Amino acid sequence: VQLQAYGGGLVQAGGSLRLSCAASGLTLSNINMGWFRQAPGKEREFVAAVGWNDGRTHYADSVKGRFTISRDSAKNTVYLQMNSLKPEDTADYYCAASFRGLVTRDPSDYNFWGQGTQVTVSS
Repeated sequence: VQLQAYGGGLVQAGGSLRLSCAASGLTLSNINMGWFRQAPGKEREFVAAVGWNDGRTHYADSVKGRFTISRDSAKNTVYLQMNSLKPEDTADYYCAASFRGLVTRDPSDYNFWGQGTQVTVSS
């Protein structure tokens, strides 16, 4: 199983970025997918997730209304569209896959992780 995250970069506050996570060795249609982030000196935190069985999306309060998670089963790829970015969104972003029946926000419930992609938002 391999998760390849990409799309990070440097953007000004108020700008947008779209992160992608390409999966191989598993099928997105039967696994929950999540995005997490970790800023320097801070713990990894939940950002968003999408359930495999119903496609329901879940968001951290800090990104609700600004970020959108989606998946393309044909491409086996999950996306995180980030709009109205703020300096506090600066972090390394990670995609992860979970075989749990229900979507969770706990990083320990995720079985596979991609490498981080860095997002820097300047003020």
